[in-house]
Order: sequence, then structure tokens, then C-alpha cells
Amino acid sequence: MKFCVTTPIYYINGEPHIGHAYASIAADILARFKRFDGHEVHFSTGTDEHGIKVARSAEAAAMDVQKFSDIMSQKFRDLGGYINLSQDDFIRTTEERHILSSQTLWRQMEKDIYKDSYSGWYSARDEEYVPEEDVVDGKAPSGAPVEWMEEESYFFRLSAYQDKLLELYEKNPDFIAPVSRRNEVVSFVKSGLRDLSISRSKFDWGIPIPDAPGHVMYVWVDALTNYITSLGFPENISRVSEMMENCVHVVGKEILRFHAVYWPAFLMSAGITLPKRIFAHGWWTSEGQKMSKSIGNVVEPQKTVEKYGLDPVRYFLFREIRFGEDGDFSEKALQRRISYDLANDLGNLVQRVLAFVQKIGGLRANYDFGTDERPLFEDSRNLVKKLRILVDKQDLYGALEAIWQLVSASNRFVNDMKPWELAKDDENRLNAVLTALCEGIRAIGFGIAPFMPDTGRKIFDFLNLEGKSFGEIETNFMDQTFPPPFPLFPKE
Repeated sequence: MKFCVTTPIYYINGEPHIGHAYASIAADILARFKRFDGHEVHFSTGTDEHGIKVARSAEAAAMDVQKFSDIMSQKFRDLGGYINLSQDDFIRTTEERHILSSQTLWRQMEKDIYKDSYSGWYSARDEEYVPEEDVVDGKAPSGAPVEWMEEESYFFRLSAYQDKLLELYEKNPDFIAPVSRRNEVVSFVKSGLRDLSISRSKFDWGIPIPDAPGHVMYVWVDALTNYITSLGFPENISRVSEMMENCVHVVGKEILRFHAVYWPAFLMSAGITLPKRIFAHGWWTSEGQKMSKSIGNVVEPQKTVEKYGLDPVRYFLFREIRFGEDGDFSEKALQRRISYDLANDLGNLVQRVLAFVQKIGGLRANYDFGTDERPLFEDSRNLVKKLRILVDKQDLYGALEAIWQLVSASNRFVNDMKPWELAKDDENRLNAVLTALCEGIRAIGFGIAPFMPDTGRKIFDFLNLEGKSFGEIETNFMDQTFPPPFPLFPKE
């Protein structure tokens, strides 16, 4: 089985922030889960480096635009290290492979491209023209200032794809998720699509249009093409097709329209396979307020990770809110999750069970389960099946909830069965109880590994697990000793 997941490529006119980290970690969780489950995975991320915003940002910094792009792109590459991304490709839109890919896509769309002139209000921040009726007090609906622009432009016949897009959404109701976002897109398309200006001639920081001197591609044509560039377009079209039909694009809700309207229309025009799903996540506020440099509440990924540890931050982002909804980043809430969920619930379970196993000289596996041990064993073996369903819907919150149900059940089982009492006079029952608990810890370890890779690896080490495949969960434990466990989340 093949699986593809992408982050949006990040625009380099600003520093990486928690929103970038959020989308990247979500894609990373999906990629890691699918690798554990035996899929051939392609996970790509990268930077979007063309357009008027980048050119102006470089000018403001008194830097050559390519040098500015190199410096800023590296910051996003470094972000991947801070948050432990497992991407297969980091793509930059200034690379030669991407220029070739974008120009090839353009040629394949030429039947739907024509030349005309355009005049209208342009939002440099949003990188798009804004209909005059949507401009209020000199600003676009996003709040970005607009400026009047007149230029010769190439247009894409987006209007010709209105019915085809609506048919796509109707036949594939899961193409856009979550449902609330899908409804927004359907409403937008039904309101009527206008042809799209897809070239710029007022600046030259972009990919040159084939056989059209003085024109560069509209940045969104260039940016969206990154997904197929990373898959080997145009050289390996069969791989592009195989991966795209199993591909999930993780994007922020503010760029959903570009991905759910423009991108499928471009692909239809070019005769290229559409992605499986566009999943739009929500926005984060900070301590109840919109993040702002002037307020000083911008959550910086590197500083947050240095303060609290990477795995707790990764856990918090997907346990605190349902993926797809807006959320608030609160340090107190993060501290509570670390103290209660991670240290008390998960850490204490692993520590007290495995320390006790070591105390009695190791595990003597006994699968002759009674009515008490059987439910925990079956829940452990069934966890991955539950997670497959949830992860395939990108319900990462639900996946963590299912894992923590097993954590809670395991902790209750320890308290109810009192293995320290069984050790006095019922060795056979003790071994069955400990075997069921080790099965639970193993399933939990595999479940959390995509979310918290280092924590998952520590649990694997505690249980002498060398393989990293869900197939391990179907294998019975043998009689064995385990290395001494240590606290997974030590309290200060």
C-alpha cells in the first residue's frame, strides 16, 4: 500500500511559528503511523519562495532576494529538526526540478489558458486579486491592505470547472475535511467562479512562463505544483498517479480555497490524478488572544520545545483540541497535560509495572487468561484496528483518546488485581496479570510512537522490542528479563 502526506510549503516572508509546527507535526504523525503499518510513504514539506511578498521582504532587509530566500528557507528546514520530522523530501520552489515541473504543468494546462489584461485591487499579503465588492476601507476580507494594479495577464478558465468541481465534491464527500470546511468550499463554488489571473508582469521574482517573456507565474500555480514535483513530475508520472490517489494535503484553513478549488481544477486541466483529501486545520490563539508580536504572545516552537520537551509539546497539540478546530495554546494547560496525562497516567503505569516485573526476576509469559485478564488483552490487541480507522479520518484527537482509554484501563487493572499481593501466593495468576499488562504497555507504545517518537522508542527499549511494525503486537511475549525502566516524564 502507498500513502502520501504533505504539509503546505511555508511562505518565507516571516519566521516559523507554532502554526507551521502544528501542520508539520500532524503530517509527521500520519506518515509515521502509516510506516509502522507497512505502507510505502512519501512525506513532503518545504518552502514557498516566489511572489511579491518575498521580493518586498528581501528589499526591506536590504538583501538579494535569492540570498534572503536561502536564509529564510533554512529556518524552516531547521524547524523540522526541532520537532523531529521524518519527511522524505524538503522542497524549495527555487529548485531547478520545480521550475521544470511548474513549466510542464503550465504547458499541460494551455488549452485552458488565454491572454488578456487585468485591472483591479490586489492584496500582496494574500497574493491574489480581490473583487471590488469585497474591498472595505482599502482592505481585503482578510484584513490585508490592497493596491490598484493594472497589467497584462494570462488567465486560467476556472469558470469552466465550476460544475466539474461541484460534481467532485458530491461524488467524493470526504475530498475536503472536516465537514464544516467542505461546506464553505461548496458554497463558494456555487456562488460562481471567475477566471483566474495566473501570471504577473509587474515583478520578476517567480518562475518564467514558457514562451512568454516578461511574465512569471502567479505564485499559487507555482506553489501548488510542489506536491507533484516532490513525487517526480514530470519524469515519473506513474508514481505521481499512484501516490496522489492516496495523498492527504494538510493545510491551514486560510489557504483551503487555493487547495480545494484551484488545485483540483489545475490537475483536471492537466490530466493528472487528484489527491485523496484536503484536510484543513484550525488556528491557534495564545493565552486566549490572537498571536501578535506587539502583544508578545507569539508561541515560538524552538523555545517551547526547549522548555517543556518535544514529545509533551507534540502530545499537547493534538490532545488539547480536535484536529480541524481552532484552539488556544496555554502554558498552564500544557503543564496540566504533562503532569496528569503523561507523568501520572502513562509514566506511572509503565514505571510501576515494569519495575515490578524486574523486581520478581522477569516476565514469565502466561496467556492462560481468566475473565479478568482477557478484556485488557483483547483491548490491547484491538487498539491498532481502532487507530487505523481514526487515523484514516485524520482524527488525531480521537486516536489519542483511544490510546488513553487503554492507559486508564491498564492503570485500573493494576489497582484492581494488586500484583504485589498475587506475588505472595498465586504465581500462575500473577504471571497472567503481568502478561496482560505488558501487552497493554506494548500496544500503548506503538500507539503513541507516531505522536511521541522518543517516548515510543523508550517503551520499545523497555520491552526489548527491536522491530517497529504493528505486526509486533500480534506476537506473544516470551519468558524474558527487561532492562531497568526509568521515569518517562520525570517530575522536577
